[in-house]
Amino acid sequence: MNHFELFSLLPSYQLDLSGLADSYRELQQQYHPDKFAAESSERQAQVMQKAAQINDAYQTLKDPLSRAQYLLSLQGLELGGEQQTINDVTFLMSQMELREQLAEIEQAADPEEALDDFSKLLKQQRSDLSSSFEKAYNKQNFELAADDVRKLKFYARLQQQLLQLEEKILDY
Repeated sequence: MNHFELFSLLPSYQLDLSGLADSYRELQQQYHPDKFAAESSERQAQVMQKAAQINDAYQTLKDPLSRAQYLLSLQGLELGGEQQTINDVTFLMSQMELREQLAEIEQAADPEEALDDFSKLLKQQRSDLSSSFEKAYNKQNFELAADDVRKLKFYARLQQQLLQLEEKILDY
């Protein structure tokens, strides 16, 4: 049973996250280990395994990048640990420019405004790329969809670096 089937969903990039969370809570209640405390150790182990499967499926499906990778894995394309490089020179140049912009935020006249502007820029670019992934996936152009996922990984790393910088600047 794949993650989508576990939550009675059709495999799709667009998900109702609220509905996913509701289904997750229902399954967690249904397979809560405390309900099976009087069962055999074999049955308890089965329930623990099912609870772990539910948690893993939920974590995968609630995150857009993980969900995209998982959708591709259902098509036989495993991108998790691959080291394939991106050959799109324009994209790579834009990534270098974004990294330079990120590095300059601390020295900006108003670092908080610069953080906000950069965050909005990243959000828009990730959104555009997510839309591109969804279109390619729905057209069953899985290689193009895989390229979009590889690019989304760059944005995920940038987002992580932005959050670290934000913590540093705002002194969280």
